[in-house]
Amino acid sequence: MPDTMRTPVFHILLALAREDLHGLGIAQSIDSTTDGSVQLGPGTLYRSLKEMLRDGLITEVPAPRPGDDPRRRYYSITAQGQDAVRAEASRLERVVQVARDADVLPQAR
Repeated sequence: MPDTMRTPVFHILLALAREDLHGLGIAQSIDSTTDGSVQLGPGTLYRSLKEMLRDGLITEVPAPRPGDDPRRRYYSITAQGQDAVRAEASRLERVVQVARDADVLPQAR
């Protein structure tokens, strides 16, 4: 995996760290948690999901509730995905601290 994670992958993993979701649910979760500042179009979302499945960051799982639309594919974060999202969050935390030390961002309270 590269030194930095692509933004869509990071946000998809964050969404799946909370709960198993289908594609539209992932997009809605990201939109909600970022107050609309990150929006994934269908092409970006489904291409990222395909790559993340291939890379072992997520896995496809059965629908969580009986009666859910059988056409929807649900995804769950894997242990490898959890490790990757933690590593990226830690890297970003260090970047933010560098910005604070440079007086680009205010110090945390």
